[in-house]
Amino acid sequence: MAAKFTIPGTTYIGDGALAAAGSDICALGTKALIVTGQSMIKQGFMKVLTDILEQNGVGYVIDSKISGEPTDVMIEEGLLLYQENACDFIIGFGGGSPLDSAKAIGAMVTNPGKISDYNGKVIQNPIPSLAAIPSTAGTGSEVTQFTIISDTKNQIKMLLKGSVLLPDIAVVDPQFTMSTPKSVTAATGLDALTHAVEAYTSKKATAQTDLYAVSAVKKIFTYLPRVYADGSDKEAREAMSAAAYEAGICINNSSVTIVHGMSRPIGVLFHVPHGLSNAMLLKDCLEFAADGTYERFAALGRAVSSGSDETAAKKFIEALGEICKICEVPTLEEYGVDREEFFKVIGKMAQDAYDSGSPGNTRKAVTIEDMEMIYRKLWEK
Repeated sequence: MAAKFTIPGTTYIGDGALAAAGSDICALGTKALIVTGQSMIKQGFMKVLTDILEQNGVGYVIDSKISGEPTDVMIEEGLLLYQENACDFIIGFGGGSPLDSAKAIGAMVTNPGKISDYNGKVIQNPIPSLAAIPSTAGTGSEVTQFTIISDTKNQIKMLLKGSVLLPDIAVVDPQFTMSTPKSVTAATGLDALTHAVEAYTSKKATAQTDLYAVSAVKKIFTYLPRVYADGSDKEAREAMSAAAYEAGICINNSSVTIVHGMSRPIGVLFHVPHGLSNAMLLKDCLEFAADGTYERFAALGRAVSSGSDETAAKKFIEALGEICKICEVPTLEEYGVDREEFFKVIGKMAQDAYDSGSPGNTRKAVTIEDMEMIYRKLWEK
């Protein structure tokens, strides 16, 4: 059966990638809206980008108000800035939130109505030209046709999608990840691991995504513990940037499954960062899903063990738990989530997760009751 496989129009990856990509980025338009966060300015990274634009006579305006995970309010403000300054292309520069915001702003430039009108729908109208430059190794947003935006009124995370959201240029330059804080390194690295494992075990997996997924899993198990222990480890930073890129390509083409479906409601209701909520759920969700495709979990497990499919699969699930321990992933309680408040909304979270469609990609039937059980299990640790 034929499978569609999409990636960004052009990718620059490796040390010095931004400098190499400069002329291509500047050819996208005459005035850029740069969507970013304050940390990129404070660390001096923004000047690296704006110097390139200025040297090529390209104008720009900076939207640096993206803080935390993006909301519909942030997107509306960014859209206004784009329109008022007569911008004609967009650069997302920073972590997953600025990159997702850049896509969403672009979508609203060319598609009428409110952003909430497009929740779960396919964006049709082509967006302005877009370059995506990640500063973390994890979200993979630079290579996906998806964006996740919080609906502040309905308290849900909206999934916007469409091939028009795929960046024209992806610039994966590990220099921007070198100063990533330890906690963010862990959360984004485990997010990338979740992408790779879910893509490999998804119903939508293909031969092409399998290659990228296995490669990403091997890199992350080798290099995430290293970079978590020593953030200045340049080799590990470069490998993690490559792994995040590979894992992003995977979910762009074969999607995510139960972990992401259940993670989003925790993020929006309890303000747990996306990568961290994925990590909190990773072992329990995949332990549940494993018997739906022992052979696929076993294939991943061969990197850490041997034996029958069932044995290798279970060893791999244990290894997922171990890497989360190495990265000091807190429990919900340790993070500060109130148990009583959490239990009050388990029903809503399970329904929202189910409605997202992601759990349906799992190679095992997943019910709302199954997800309620897993949410409760998070408090048994």
